[in-house]
Amino acid sequence: MNLADMRVLVTGGAGLVGSHLAADLLDRGATIRVADDLSKGTRDRVPGGAEFVEADMTDADDVARAVTDDLDIVFHFAAYTDTNYDDDRTLFEENTGMTYNVLDRMREVGVDRLAFTSSSTVYGEAPRPTPEDYGPLEPISVYGSAKLADEALISTHAHSYGIRSWVFRFANIVGPRQRGNVIPDFIEKLDADPTELEILGDGRQEKSYMHVSECVDAIRHVVEGADNAYNVYNLGTRTTTSVTDIADIVSEELGVDPEYAYTGGDRGWTGDVPKMRLSIGKLADLGWEPSVESDEAVRRSARELIDEIVE
Repeated sequence: MNLADMRVLVTGGAGLVGSHLAADLLDRGATIRVADDLSKGTRDRVPGGAEFVEADMTDADDVARAVTDDLDIVFHFAAYTDTNYDDDRTLFEENTGMTYNVLDRMREVGVDRLAFTSSSTVYGEAPRPTPEDYGPLEPISVYGSAKLADEALISTHAHSYGIRSWVFRFANIVGPRQRGNVIPDFIEKLDADPTELEILGDGRQEKSYMHVSECVDAIRHVVEGADNAYNVYNLGTRTTTSVTDIADIVSEELGVDPEYAYTGGDRGWTGDVPKMRLSIGKLADLGWEPSVESDEAVRRSARELIDEIVE
């Protein structure tokens, strides 16, 4: 399967991964439609040449305008994260509602390919590196619970209704256009006060960080190369970076030397998995390996985001 020949919908296409994927596929010759309610992303992130539909995926009428029978594949990336909502019920119901709406509409109009952005949070606090067949899955956040419920819905539609699906369990994806995550958060704090930096937890939280350009390349490789009815792949790097190391990298790139003020505890917030590293052996077996490891992904992203954020 060659995505360059396809008519593609990207929901959440004004967000971090969605906007980069839309631009990548457009450059390769695909016909792109982006659907986004612009609650997180902005209109200028949608690449020129892509059709844009302002649409809320929780609204069935909006979904009907976005998902039409001329599409070849839907990349369903629209989602709300923990930082978007204080209300756990709303977070769970709206994320799973979006996914059900998209799948239901795809069945209605006969679109039979779906790619979905899940998360490492479905594993909870699992042994590392965590493979795709690890179980039982025990998420510790409502966000992770919603992603796991989304996966169940997609599995059902793949096996019972003929919608071939690719599910990507992400490590921490970083890069330009990102906001509301640790790297831009540190940049904004240090730009305001370069003498001190508050760090949630004890700074020893340690996770895998993957640059968005690598993430997009891996997504395309898997969708074009894996052809089971239901395909689940971890996306990440083989290495990890601690929160204190991120603070060091951001400080170096800004040329500042702050004192660190830790809030304490072994995690940044309720539901935070303090240590995460995914197995990417299955991805490697399909012929794709990251060329940028975790520390370098953080450093590259810090440089890109400093250019965007710091005046």
